[in-house]
Amino acid sequence: MYKDLLPLARETIRAHLAGHGLEPLPPRYPAQACFVSLKIGQRLRGCIGTIQPAKEHLEWEVQSNAIAAANRDPRFQPVTPDELARIGISVDVLSPVEPVTHLAELDPLRYGLIVRAGRRCGVLLPDIAGVRGAAHQLEICLEKGQIGPRETYTMARFTVSRVQEP
Repeated sequence: MYKDLLPLARETIRAHLAGHGLEPLPPRYPAQACFVSLKIGQRLRGCIGTIQPAKEHLEWEVQSNAIAAANRDPRFQPVTPDELARIGISVDVLSPVEPVTHLAELDPLRYGLIVRAGRRCGVLLPDIAGVRGAAHQLEICLEKGQIGPRETYTMARFTVSRVQEP
């Protein structure tokens, strides 16, 4: 399931880089949150997503996040057309989030994590290389959200259905 989202994400980025729009497509999937990640080899090149659906259909969410991952990830310069052939794409479709109160309820191989303090939020997808347990996953999310470890925050977990290019 969701394998058809990979060519959609790639074609969306290609068309955007070329300055073209895409024909609207008939939606197959309901509204769902997702992340689109771009990598060159094992090196992250862009990743943008939503933790709540922002579009009416998953396909539109993928298109929006694919363009954002290629052009608006603040950690990277925008993707160039000549890079696109070397970029591998993955799409993570998120399950509904569920609140958690203890680190024992987390497993970074299975669950992604969302940490919130007021308007600040840190998110980490599951099964990310280099994450050494639930405490490390929490530390990364706190840092991403610019949340101090002694501040009051809430946690929520989610699973993903991940599809990725070989």
